[in-house]
Amino acid sequence: MLLLALACLPSLGHADNGSDAFFKAIKLDDERGMKSLLAKGVNPNLVDKQRGETGLMVALQEDSMKVFDVLINAQGIDLNLRARNGDTALMIASYKGKVAAVKALLDKEAEPNNTGWTALHYAAAIGNDEIVQMLLDASAYIDAGSPNNTTPIMMAARAGKIMTVKLLLDSGADATLKNDVGMSAIDLARKFDHNDIADGLTSRLKQAGKL
Repeated sequence: MLLLALACLPSLGHADNGSDAFFKAIKLDDERGMKSLLAKGVNPNLVDKQRGETGLMVALQEDSMKVFDVLINAQGIDLNLRARNGDTALMIASYKGKVAAVKALLDKEAEPNNTGWTALHYAAAIGNDEIVQMLLDASAYIDAGSPNNTTPIMMAARAGKIMTVKLLLDSGADATLKNDVGMSAIDLARKFDHNDIADGLTSRLKQAGKL
């Protein structure tokens, strides 16, 4: 009877699919522990209940890069899953300015384009030109529209990232586009007192006969 009762008790791994141990390993950046869990068959795509983020995303958020390296190379890992807010691992890596992680994800063919906000929006907003260029080289859509049709160059202009604005403009971004509230990159630059960007964009568009 005792053996029968014990057999009916769920193991820790089956009770929560190893979720608790999985996310604990991530937060501790426990590379060895993560490898052990994966070897036991724990799903590398487990999602945390609070934010709906995958382990790969949580590793980026927690700066647990040893575990990130384990997960990105795990069999069955899905690099393009989206969190509850729509973010992907590539978007989080771009927003946090993690150049090596962005490169690793792109090398594994993570998708830079999706509906809504994109990795390029995030990289442009923080003015990380290395990541912006990497995303463009990976065929990221330069004029991607957010849910309100804000483009990456608008994000860079709003944030006062003049070199990023120049990079995007030189790479073919359309600075004449307007978002759903009728604001262009020039309008956003002026609204947030980045007059050097607004003046530069105005000059370039006039030279190109677009203003």
